[in-house]
Amino acid sequence: MADPDWVRAPIGIDSERWVSRPGCRTLLIVVHTMASCHRLLDIVDLVESDMRVQVVFTVAPDVFNADVNAHLQRLGALVVPWQQAIRESFDLAIAASHGGLHELHAPVMLMAHGAGRARLLLSSAQGTLPGAEPTVYGLDAPRLVRDGRVVASALVLSHENELLVLARQCPDALRVAVVAGDPCFDRLMGSLSQRGYYRRALGLSDRQRLVVVTSTWGTDGLFGGVPELLPALMDQLPPDRFRVALLLHPAISGAHGHRQVAAWTRACRDAGMMLADPADDWRAYVAAADHLIGDRGSVTAYGAAVGLPVLRVSASDGGRTAAGSPQSLVLKSVDRLDITKPLRAQLMAARPVDHRQVTTAITSRPHRSGRLLRGAMFRLLGLVNRSGSRNFTPVGVPIPRPVGVPS
Repeated sequence: MADPDWVRAPIGIDSERWVSRPGCRTLLIVVHTMASCHRLLDIVDLVESDMRVQVVFTVAPDVFNADVNAHLQRLGALVVPWQQAIRESFDLAIAASHGGLHELHAPVMLMAHGAGRARLLLSSAQGTLPGAEPTVYGLDAPRLVRDGRVVASALVLSHENELLVLARQCPDALRVAVVAGDPCFDRLMGSLSQRGYYRRALGLSDRQRLVVVTSTWGTDGLFGGVPELLPALMDQLPPDRFRVALLLHPAISGAHGHRQVAAWTRACRDAGMMLADPADDWRAYVAAADHLIGDRGSVTAYGAAVGLPVLRVSASDGGRTAAGSPQSLVLKSVDRLDITKPLRAQLMAARPVDHRQVTTAITSRPHRSGRLLRGAMFRLLGLVNRSGSRNFTPVGVPIPRPVGVPS
């Protein structure tokens, strides 16, 4: 028996009774986490205005999927319960994480949700094999193959170099690989023209410098590993000349809760620090920034790629980052922030790394991902791409607002 929360249109055996535009191809957007949601929304924008396409969303099971459904509802998305989604057929499904994709009845386009595939899988077994190549997450057979077959009909890669890793780790997937560049990077670049607009929205004056502090999730991330940094920044940077904005990987609030994160950062927020909501598009903050302090996360690499002076907070990446990845390149190229020494002087002394080199590591198809992805989607949907390419629009303006805990 169907759950009463299941939707009856625009999918289902009797949905034609209720729709106003029949005969559309159905595109299912499979959202696992808030991080993958941001990536997928860029892709949806490339096709959802086509009159022949009906887009629906579903939230797949994931440890970090808290608040994703509510966010999609706020955006006005039509959300299909997961248990219904795996019992219906779709013309195409697009995802940026792996869980549950083998249960879908649709061709699957699979993307990365960060700056390429940079994370290494660490295992005790791997360490016992001298000379063994480390395993890159997302390009490995356990993630890509189920019951002897490659799950994806299109595996989107950002760089030609990923083909070499794929050939080593899962050669069966080479036939579905599509090198299409990095849509997140391309949209960030297209948003830089709105820098002044973002700065005004964030309440920055012309004489204030914005310091973006970004942290990935996990105990080796900045937020978990260097808790003394934020209070030190707020103590040492004069508020008339500096503002600080904290960009946390959405998995941090997904694991701990918005209220708890807000409580942990209350003193810094009371001192003027901005805390980005997980639903905010972080690229607006990066476009508005003058400095970036980061860790091994993707935002650090994207910040370096647009020319920001970057400082890292750890001596190493803990062996978690693949050699040749943009994250690895940036961590090796930028200076380490020493929190035992005056911070303002270190910020002002930092210089950008070669942003062209970082860009080359992020994407081998710069500024072309929209056209390439749109073409791949229409091919999988069985439709002619009538309107050609479509440019990415600049990201929305973040609206600073209270979070979680009363001041």
